[in-house]
Amino acid sequence: MRQSTLLASALLVLSFATIPLTALADVVGAINEARLHGCGASVPLKLRENSRLNEAARRLARGESLPDAANKAGYHSMSSAALQITNVPDDRDVERIAAQRFCAQITASEMRDVGAYRRGSDVWFLVAAPFTPPAPSDRQAISRRTLELTNEARSHPRHCGAEPFPAAPPLILGPPTLERAAAEHSQDMARHNYMDHTGRDGSTPADRITRAGYKWQAVGENLASGTLSPEETVNGWIGSPHHCENLMSPRFTEMVIAYAANPSSSGGIYWTQLFGTPAQRPARKPDSQ
Repeated sequence: MRQSTLLASALLVLSFATIPLTALADVVGAINEARLHGCGASVPLKLRENSRLNEAARRLARGESLPDAANKAGYHSMSSAALQITNVPDDRDVERIAAQRFCAQITASEMRDVGAYRRGSDVWFLVAAPFTPPAPSDRQAISRRTLELTNEARSHPRHCGAEPFPAAPPLILGPPTLERAAAEHSQDMARHNYMDHTGRDGSTPADRITRAGYKWQAVGENLASGTLSPEETVNGWIGSPHHCENLMSPRFTEMVIAYAANPSSSGGIYWTQLFGTPAQRPARKPDSQ
């Protein structure tokens, strides 16, 4: 099963022992000046100062790693960079140093937030791309988009690993019972910080679907974490042989998708895609005359 890594990090340290030490008035302002005007890049938006990143920067100064500092500060990011300047000059020189040495980090298009901490003559600052999962109100639109992407994948023959699959008939969105089973599993994974087809109560996908009231003759499940869009999620499944096999299987006629987010968890967001084929109803006997 596929799990995306949310936190990409780097720590750069520069020392300026020969520069006179003066008061550091505004590290965040200096970083923004470098981002907007000093790096020669077209970056229209200022970085937003974030109190949790300020706390993470303080933890970095205590020797904690970037992932630990961010997690303990309660900040979940898609990517981040931690930067340190020792024997720090005043804020105008921080702007100049950042523009000379850190432009790649501070002008990255995905970076939106910044935090800083100073201890004596040393400064730590972080820039980060915030974790922005889709809102619960987007559920229906995301279901439709995931169905569209899944059916587009099914419309072409492909190999799932070494296994060839012909094009498969399109799926339809499944009923509320199937969606409820997917939503409950995503919520449980997000709440308890795990990703597994086996639930904490030992349940299998078939168990959960049956418990939700869906009567089935075929069932399958795909899971993902860390991805923030239907496109990224479905592409990941297409590239994973076992997930791809579910996507391409002609046994299934229905599909649902559910997601749940928890910024404090390691995965951040958890997706459950369920495939099903409803059980055939017994043929109705003709009324006796």
